[in-house]
Amino acid sequence: MTQKVAVLGTGKIGEALLSGMIGAGWSPADLLVTARRQERADELRTRYGVTPVTNAEAAKTADTLILTVKPQDMGTLLDELAPHVPADRLVISGAAGVPTSFFEERLAPGTPVVRVMTNTPALVDEAMSVISAGTHATADHLAHTEEIFGAVGKTLRVPESQQDACTALSGSGPAYFFYLVEAMTDAGILLGLPRDKAHDLIVQSAIGAAKMLRDSGEHPVKLRENVTSPAGTTINAIRELENHGVRAALIAALEAARDRSRELASGTKD
Repeated sequence: MTQKVAVLGTGKIGEALLSGMIGAGWSPADLLVTARRQERADELRTRYGVTPVTNAEAAKTADTLILTVKPQDMGTLLDELAPHVPADRLVISGAAGVPTSFFEERLAPGTPVVRVMTNTPALVDEAMSVISAGTHATADHLAHTEEIFGAVGKTLRVPESQQDACTALSGSGPAYFFYLVEAMTDAGILLGLPRDKAHDLIVQSAIGAAKMLRDSGEHPVKLRENVTSPAGTTINAIRELENHGVRAALIAALEAARDRSRELASGTKD
């Protein structure tokens, strides 16, 4: 943990990484940040004791650069960084849909690049971060990336060809669960419950179900069957979900998210 790490474009996810890394033992003295607004940079320094720098200073000083700006801003950032990034720097991208080749073409030949798709549960240290190596990234680079993102949740290595599918499943995944909770809350109100009670019932049920999925080792079908009594309430609800094509709608939705991720990737190419 003696290497210097810089988070460039420190928004919510970048700040979550800072918080998680400090909690995992990184020294704030080894963490650099960049931000568009001086007020934001000052806020991060006050809150975490990290050092605000310019993008160029980060490129010259840090051993690892974590780029957390929006995909549409990545080209401009790389134009600014390219003259200052030596080929031995590790560059980690958190931009959805942007392939490692986009960075390798704009940085010094041989620069190691690792692509990461994390998600918003990083804000509560429960992220799912999917990691892929670029052409020049080694096993040590991947391990270092896992060490960083492991501070805010779980990590998984996949070939870069699977990143778009992972973006559809886990990158966008929290939104699907929030959508489902929203719909179930509305159903609870329709059934006569106050909104706050419906919300509490559903959220705690979701937390319990997620822990059972994670900790039991059982297949989700088995866990569902354990709740589903013959001719009971649950099987009647499941029948309606199937009649309305919910399973097919979910598959189509995830395919649409994957396809959009591919479109974003193609849009970054020259």
